[in-house]
Amino acid sequence: MPMDFQLPPELTAYLAELDAFIEKEIAPLQARDDNDRFFDHRREWARTDWDMGGLPRHEWEELLAKARKLADQAGHYRFALPSAYGGKDGSNLWMAVIREHLASKGLGLFNDLQNEHSIVGNNPFVLMIRDFGRPDQQHLITDMLDKGAFRPTFGLTEPDHGSDATFMETRAVREDYHGEAGWRINGEKMWTTGMHAATHCCLFVRTSGEDGDARGITAFLVPAHAPGVKIEEYLWTFNMPTDHPRVSFTNVWVPESAMFGPEGGGLALAQHFVHENRIRQAASSLGAAVFCIEESIKYARARKPFGKALAENQAIQFPIVELSTQAEMLRLLIRKTAWEMDQMTKVEVEKRLSDKVSMCNYWANRLCCEAADRAMQIHGGIGYSRHKPFEHIYRHHRRYRITEGSEEIQMRKVAAWLFGYIGPRKQAFAQERPDMDKV
Repeated sequence: MPMDFQLPPELTAYLAELDAFIEKEIAPLQARDDNDRFFDHRREWARTDWDMGGLPRHEWEELLAKARKLADQAGHYRFALPSAYGGKDGSNLWMAVIREHLASKGLGLFNDLQNEHSIVGNNPFVLMIRDFGRPDQQHLITDMLDKGAFRPTFGLTEPDHGSDATFMETRAVREDYHGEAGWRINGEKMWTTGMHAATHCCLFVRTSGEDGDARGITAFLVPAHAPGVKIEEYLWTFNMPTDHPRVSFTNVWVPESAMFGPEGGGLALAQHFVHENRIRQAASSLGAAVFCIEESIKYARARKPFGKALAENQAIQFPIVELSTQAEMLRLLIRKTAWEMDQMTKVEVEKRLSDKVSMCNYWANRLCCEAADRAMQIHGGIGYSRHKPFEHIYRHHRRYRITEGSEEIQMRKVAAWLFGYIGPRKQAFAQERPDMDKV
């Protein structure tokens, strides 16, 4: 079949529909009541309640909720979800294109990735509940989407364990309480994002096995205000506000019904949406990089030091050429990978395409940081100021080189696939070198 790099007409039409919705509904909301303070040079001050531990201000989170409600009413917010939950069965390819498109428009109420806000939402917990929740837990999808009565956060990382999650120290042991079967939990988690507003923490704990074992980790839906759950501190970050606390769980008892997914099979839940998240986040980083590149080009043509356009200097041109070249190549890889993901099951993606997803993610995050840094340099003093969005973009996207699987972890995965230690090449290399796995 012939190769076709054109986007489907239906997709380009939907991008135009999103733009029209932003212009009609979201832009006026941002312009109202000085809501621009959350996006202009005052953004970090306006968003952060410095007297409340650096938490997001109530007004900021309330504004985001209003935008999401408008998007949901218009049929956009649940786009990626199955139609059974009010979505449009959005594909990975469509989501990648949409996320790049929105991020390339710069900062705005329509898409602010500092806290994963977008008019086209990413709701991985819905599919987690669908695929792993018991029949009596399926109502949580409606509670989350329609009622706001279920607001989960994610408790996986610990103070001493990040990428090595299988070495987590949080433990749960069986214990009956007032005649009811359940579990007693003790431990501590880090970067439990959104805990200040959560109703539950999807908490991953070791219930059996040894340190390092993939099996033996179980997920529980722990009420955020259960006795023994305590927010110890909010960790101030490179980009404020913060909703990333360190949370302790001391003698927390939960009933057997709090178990989420199979006992000992919790890592499957943690990995359930990682590829979708990584490809979408890569597309957002690409879009933000494109924004920085295009703004740099416009500024360099308009700025005329010594009587000639800054853009005439090769010292300005060549770095932008390199960034633009990388952006063009990365876009093709992201869209090809997203399209291939749409042809496979989640299990197949993990076995056949995981390395490509990692390539997209780590390179897009790095590219965005480089593009934001270059934009600051080209814009000079005003680029370094908060009157331009580049410092905000840099500070936010810099975290993605650590979260969602650190850059080094993702490169390690790609290398393991390339050299046949895991992945499709393993069998071929083993036939050539039977001792390969012993190296």
